[in-house]
Amino acid sequence: MSLKNLPLHERMRHALHGIGTAWQEASFRTELLAAVIAEGTLVWLKPPMIWDALITLMVALVLSAELFNTALERTLDGLHPQQAPFVKQAKDLAAGAVLILSLTSLILYGMMWGEMGWLQG
Repeated sequence: MSLKNLPLHERMRHALHGIGTAWQEASFRTELLAAVIAEGTLVWLKPPMIWDALITLMVALVLSAELFNTALERTLDGLHPQQAPFVKQAKDLAAGAVLILSLTSLILYGMMWGEMGWLQG
């Protein structure tokens, strides 16, 4: 079904359904919990706006990458149920992208805490 000519509210409904589908994945729930903690920290610490922007951007990137990763996994599993080497490689590559973004997020989060003076004695 093409979403191209659907009204905006229907396209949004499909997008929210996709996020709901991702909720079934433990990794998405874990990343969402980390996002809530990170965003809560921003509210609590009130860092300079650049940190708000960087942390919020990284949260969006990690969650979006996880959605792409889940979509790729489900597509590959549907098209090629037997675990062929190229399927495993594609899944590993997508998971690697999520890992790189997650680690970068943690580094930036630590840098923010350091700049705010909370990690310094």
